Amino acid sequence: MSDASSHPNVASTSAEGDQWQWLEDIHGEKPLDWVKQQNRKTLARFGSGEAYQRTRDRVLEVLDSDARIPAVGKRGEYFYNFWRDKDHPRGLWRRTTLDEYRKEQPRWEVLLDVDALGQQEGKRWVWHGAGCLAPDYQRCLINLSPDGGDASAVREFDLASKTFVEGGFELPAAKSNVNWRDRDHLYVATDFGAGSMTTSGYPRIVKLWQRGTPLSSAKVVFEGEPQDLTVMGGHDFTKGFERDFFHRQRSFFEGETFWRTPEGELQKIEIPADADASPYREWLLISLRSDWQVAGQHYPAGSLLAAKFDDFMAGKRDLVKVFTPTATRSLAGYSTTRHHLLLNEMDNVAGRVEVVTPGQGEWQRRPLGDDIALSSISAGGVDDEENDDYWLSVEGFLKPATLYYGSLDSSAAPDKLKQAPAFFDASRYQVQQHFATSRDGTRIPYFEIAAKDIQLDGRNPTLLYGYGGFEVSLTPDYSGSIGRSWLERGGVYVIANIRGGGEYGPGWHQAALKQHRMRAYEDFAAVASDLTKRGVTSAQHLGAEGGSNGGLLAGNMLTHYPQLFGAIVSEVPLLDMKRYTHLSAGASWIGEYGDPDQPDQWQFIRTFSPYHNIDANTHYPPVLFYTATSDDRVGPVQARKMAAKMQDMGIQQVWFYENTEGGHGASVDNRQSAERIAMTTQFLWDNLTASE
Repeated sequence: MSDASSHPNVASTSAEGDQWQWLEDIHGEKPLDWVKQQNRKTLARFGSGEAYQRTRDRVLEVLDSDARIPAVGKRGEYFYNFWRDKDHPRGLWRRTTLDEYRKEQPRWEVLLDVDALGQQEGKRWVWHGAGCLAPDYQRCLINLSPDGGDASAVREFDLASKTFVEGGFELPAAKSNVNWRDRDHLYVATDFGAGSMTTSGYPRIVKLWQRGTPLSSAKVVFEGEPQDLTVMGGHDFTKGFERDFFHRQRSFFEGETFWRTPEGELQKIEIPADADASPYREWLLISLRSDWQVAGQHYPAGSLLAAKFDDFMAGKRDLVKVFTPTATRSLAGYSTTRHHLLLNEMDNVAGRVEVVTPGQGEWQRRPLGDDIALSSISAGGVDDEENDDYWLSVEGFLKPATLYYGSLDSSAAPDKLKQAPAFFDASRYQVQQHFATSRDGTRIPYFEIAAKDIQLDGRNPTLLYGYGGFEVSLTPDYSGSIGRSWLERGGVYVIANIRGGGEYGPGWHQAALKQHRMRAYEDFAAVASDLTKRGVTSAQHLGAEGGSNGGLLAGNMLTHYPQLFGAIVSEVPLLDMKRYTHLSAGASWIGEYGDPDQPDQWQFIRTFSPYHNIDANTHYPPVLFYTATSDDRVGPVQARKMAAKMQDMGIQQVWFYENTEGGHGASVDNRQSAERIAMTTQFLWDNLTASE
């Protein structure tokens, strides 16, 4: 357990008697009046003026650029894409053929104009994706959010007529899991009324819904428990291997998957609770988050295993080691083609790809592409039902993405299909990877992007970004927005790969769970200190930024390490860790942070609850809290309460801004994203260069 005495800013006041709890009324008149007052003040200071407008406009050029690579996914003979630009801020759902996609300017067939739909229906719809029915892909279930939050309406769409199906499947906005069973049946997990949702606010019951019947008549086919995170049902449409599965997610990292046998019985897939199982034709692929001892064999956490599906379900445990981690190498993810697996791996946070081919005994393997220092390289199957074609993407902090298309059946090099544009002059900058030493001696990698002629005089405005949670890895990627808003101004940009993330596999994540949470913050502070020690920057010129779980990270930098930073941005953050499980979807993250309603767990959770560790007698750097009213995942109230509490204490330079829509992303279109980036950049730049 983390020792609270080692962090002197931990407050001793009672968690009871929260005078700012009235701000938890998300849409209440009084809280929204408070929000409007805060927004006016923050906009006047950081959301106006020539510098802000220049940054906003230059970032918007990046986000709206027609030269961006349109990401596509294949369904049948077409390649589908969702696209936003200045003329279509809410976006177009469209498709094209591979031959057209190869062209510099493909001809697109527009299927749905979300802006036009919103104008027609008088609603500000936000696209949340579509699930289309294999194998003919003529009917789709389209998800539309009314405000950018996670709750979405579901409507059936016909691709032939490009219209919504009259009298078709339709659900009101809710946090739903809906999947096709066949053309006339859906597996539906949604809000069916009292008792149908978990304490986390997600579906608890799966029903089979038949076309032409009311939802109320749908038959219950699977149930979870109220304390679970969620449940879902789905159908694998792979020819010759069609199967139905149901999944119960007990917590964020633990669950149970069931196969419905031909006799209609539910048979549990017997793997560790924190492992993931995925069918792949005749195989079952198993990803481990913890060590597994089975049938006299030991398989370490982070491994990917395979077994013949039928044999495994019959009790056999003949497992193939598809991937085994090392001290520096981890599995970022995998994809499948008709006959092969594509393993996307990381070695000291740099990407590499392996092709693995199923066979008898040990599977064959070979590298795909070249390892590129300090870059990301990833591959994915195009259509694992039909062929062995693949996408290959390569990018780095200073290298715009290049997209290739190839076939594993061919020895030929993949075709270069698309090259993303360069939005800033990368020749002026360099990327370096450094390692800081955390409090317990662990080496923490971080990437530094800076001018080649940087002067190590401690005066460079530096932005340190981190996340450190939920096994999420921060890997090299090109950002025209960062280049234009920060690097071109003369700033240094740093990414910290702290524990809690997945950069070195599950163990790297688990090292910062629950009572060990402070390790993530000690790691981030170690990187901050290393930047100062190396002369890159100094406290008055160093800013910290993070969102969501990263917003909690930023909050802890504020409360535990205020002396290390000159300004801090905390976006869509968790901050009140006493009440987080009772706010929005907070109960779903107990597996990450612990349960504050358990006194023994609150003892360690309190050490990283910024809301409870603010001290009126401590000098804090300027801080900006940025959130969204429609965020139904974390919610806006934690940022509201934190800002209000600090301002009431008389703490200076506490700023707050709340976008009305945008959900957990805090923006629903490119312009809102550009405005957010420009505002936070202006806040950071003004404060980190104030003494110059």
